[in-house]
Amino acid sequence: MSSVLIVTDAWHPQINGVVRSIERTATELTKLGVRVEFLTPLEFKTLPCPTYPEIRLSLAHRGMVARRIEKYNCEHLHISTEGPLGLMSASIARKRGLPFTTSYHTRFPEYVSARLPIPLSWSYRWLRNFHNSGKGCMVATRTLENDLRERGFTNLQRWSRGVDEAQFRPYEGSVLPDHLPRPYFMNVGRVAVEKNIEAFLELDLPGTKIVVGDGPQLETLRKKYSDAYFTGAKIGDELAQYYASADVFVFPSLTDTFGNVLLEALACGVPVAAFPVMGPLDVIGETGAGVLSEDLRAAALSAIDIPREHCRKVALNYTWAASAQQFLQNAEAAHAA
Repeated sequence: MSSVLIVTDAWHPQINGVVRSIERTATELTKLGVRVEFLTPLEFKTLPCPTYPEIRLSLAHRGMVARRIEKYNCEHLHISTEGPLGLMSASIARKRGLPFTTSYHTRFPEYVSARLPIPLSWSYRWLRNFHNSGKGCMVATRTLENDLRERGFTNLQRWSRGVDEAQFRPYEGSVLPDHLPRPYFMNVGRVAVEKNIEAFLELDLPGTKIVVGDGPQLETLRKKYSDAYFTGAKIGDELAQYYASADVFVFPSLTDTFGNVLLEALACGVPVAAFPVMGPLDVIGETGAGVLSEDLRAAALSAIDIPREHCRKVALNYTWAASAQQFLQNAEAAHAA
């Protein structure tokens, strides 16, 4: 496989797991000698997505997308998202008989139902038709694979994730203000309703609850939970230092398919407390690097005693190099099918 075109509706300036996963995979593919091109909203005029203004929807027509696919002239087409660019690219590929793969990053039906009264079955039917039209649908975990297979998804391929162990690592000391009482219970991610952050903020915990990130729910939660500490969005080394300052990483999400933040926290030596759901079940499971329980408060309190060295050891089992190799093997299998 000499070249790959990745089509994605999720791109900068968004800060999320989808964008990070695509970027890191592309970096590793380039090291393997693969030419990687991107088709993103940055090439078109856009408008904000209703209820999710940080996401920009491309105002492109079919001809514009088709010309760019031709211009990049890549051996393989991978469609990362189910937005306007992804839908048009898939339609063009089907009409021209071009093999393509997709990836299932987000539990979109659950995200929609958290905002609008749309039955899950309707959203899953639409997504199933989209993803089944390609030669392969890449999923991050066994739990997600089993869930989608039961819903009628076919041609599922495993594509795990990695962590930048050089950037996300333990740091001495803390970047948090000295006046905040310990222990520090932290959540990192998009501050939005589907992340279930309020379940974390409602917990009766000692010390300080810290939320790192930005999003449409930030100001509402900041006003409602004045006892919590909200830092806003952090990136790069500064983000890693915030992770490393925590005593426990609390992950209340019920809708994530993987949770890159879990690996980032573990790589920084921070144990995880989460519900026993998709994502945490796959990343934490029986590793001993966290506590999974329907009682999130009990999980958070129990996780404090987990050795930080063990958490990092578990995270180091995931590398972006291995993730890129999986991606490449899936693309090659799609062409061989």
